[in-house]
Amino acid sequence: MDADTGGIPPGKPSIERKLPYALRALRHRNYRLFFCGQMVSLVGTWMQSVAQSWLVYRLTGSAVLLGAVSFSGQIPVFLVAAVGGAVADKYNRHRILIATQTSAMILALVLAAVTLTGVVRVWHVFVLSALLGLTYAFDIPARQAFVVNMVGREDIINAVALNSSIFNGARVVGPALAGVLVATIGEGWCFFANGVSYIAVIIGLLLMKVEVERRKPAAGPVLSRIVEGFRYAGRKRPVRALLMLLGMNSLLGMSYVVLMPIFADQILHGGARGLGFLMGASGVGALGGALSLAHRQGLRGLGLWIALATAGFGLSLILFSQSRVFWLSAALLVPVGFCMIIQMASSNTLIQAMVPDTMRGRVMAVYSMMFMGMAPFGALLSGALAHRIGAPATVAIGGGVCMIGALFFWTRLPALRVEARQMIVALQATAGEPPDATTGSDSILARRAK
Repeated sequence: MDADTGGIPPGKPSIERKLPYALRALRHRNYRLFFCGQMVSLVGTWMQSVAQSWLVYRLTGSAVLLGAVSFSGQIPVFLVAAVGGAVADKYNRHRILIATQTSAMILALVLAAVTLTGVVRVWHVFVLSALLGLTYAFDIPARQAFVVNMVGREDIINAVALNSSIFNGARVVGPALAGVLVATIGEGWCFFANGVSYIAVIIGLLLMKVEVERRKPAAGPVLSRIVEGFRYAGRKRPVRALLMLLGMNSLLGMSYVVLMPIFADQILHGGARGLGFLMGASGVGALGGALSLAHRQGLRGLGLWIALATAGFGLSLILFSQSRVFWLSAALLVPVGFCMIIQMASSNTLIQAMVPDTMRGRVMAVYSMMFMGMAPFGALLSGALAHRIGAPATVAIGGGVCMIGALFFWTRLPALRVEARQMIVALQATAGEPPDATTGSDSILARRAK
């Protein structure tokens, strides 16, 4: 492969040659369509997330119910994502995504309708949030696994980084727009905008030219295939370590997102506009982290990045929990977002690089369970703790646990590197690719085994 052209034949004049290295995954037509659709859709998603939190807080004023609604939206991922992963490994991932994105659009429009007509009640939000979570249980494993189908293994690290970039770029724009719209014309229009935004990603999916996926038919009943996915993830120590660290962060570290309306209103006195600005500040940091990953040329050193990012995430949360000045709090959320996305996207990349395609959907389902599926338990826990000891103390405790987890992961990193390298070399060999030390793919967690 030509290191200067990213694998593009020298005589091929096209848009691919004009792309910067950090955007190299966009040389794939299907990924360009996906990327553009997601840019629009994710803005709407973040608008709905912020508006929904504010709606529940406005209707109830309860930290417990804030956590409970978050729980209802995320618990289906924990319970059903394993089934979604098995489905993604058996059926056409492209068609699954069209179905799930259409379902999400319909649910957003229903929430908009009940809110704009003034009949919305908290139980409406609970039900629609749970149905959306069920949709995500099938969408996330298929979408994560489909990335390799769009770009191939050579551009997976860049594609994951670019996905994180648009996700967190939308995280800057969406909450800011939501804060303005909620304060001026109400939450319902945010939900409506989100419903309309799904049209962009659905059109992008329909325009794709997708080759028929050639995978061996899955053998055995669904339950046995699900168990096989869990066994694989648990048996491979590098995969298991990354998933456990991610699950811990999701369970205890992400409580700050659930409690953000309380920080914005009661502690920092910023109201709905302040909520949008605080969420946007975290998004700015996350966008910076994603762009940093997009410039990486290989996987070397990502294990150390994950350890440092998890520690930085915990420390930033502790400092944020102690601030009572709005602008200082917003500034502290920038490193929170930066470290969070470095840890999440790096873990995603490393796991994808180690897992064979026949297991990808099921292993990424376990990833989804750790990243999103543990969040509902964290939401309930943080809501209950905040009710008893206050939101700042709850966030500080979560930050401290994240720092302890980072230290434990760092102490195990040297041993994990050896096994991780063996996994990637074996995977390259079965794919007919020689393990080339010059590509940066010869070491998964950071260094070449000595």
